[in-house]
Amino acid sequence: MPKLYASTRTKQHPTRAKSSESDLTDEDEGPEDDDANPHWREALLERILLMDPASFEQLAARVLREKDFASVKVTGRTGDGGIDGVGVLQVSLINFKVYFQCKRYRGSVGSSVVRDFRGAMAGRSDKGLLITTGTFSREARLEATRDGTVPVDLIDGDQLCELLKELKLGIRTREATLIDESFFSGFGRTAVRTGD
Repeated sequence: MPKLYASTRTKQHPTRAKSSESDLTDEDEGPEDDDANPHWREALLERILLMDPASFEQLAARVLREKDFASVKVTGRTGDGGIDGVGVLQVSLINFKVYFQCKRYRGSVGSSVVRDFRGAMAGRSDKGLLITTGTFSREARLEATRDGTVPVDLIDGDQLCELLKELKLGIRTREATLIDESFFSGFGRTAVRTGD
């Protein structure tokens, strides 16, 4: 299985604990940017797919808390009607109760999942959030925004990876220092060094 890339020179969010240097192995070190490491998303999704459902729900709750949701609780249990958790999002003076559902899928989530989730939320929430490691079919995207129903926002696997990277949750990035040749070209000709 591909390793997640990290560096001994990591950028850390100020509210998160720093990892110790001993956490990193030679195998862990590698490029951090998307051009140098185009497979980081696939490796991250594979790692998330190894989590049990309850752990994935806890991860989703952590992401929501980091994105300023309040009172985030995981409720996932038998008979919950497909609702895995709830949080409150405050926008200016308005609070929105948001239920969320997590799907660890390798493939595409269909419109029936969106409909079933919306049905479970009926009369209980202002908005829904469906999070998957996979993708959403075209029909699922249309169903999520259907007029006259409670809106359901969709977060697919790629968006989840970007959120984790942005929040530095399970992701370490390395700072690179590059020479900007275009800057120096503005100073005229470059001298040839002769070994003085």
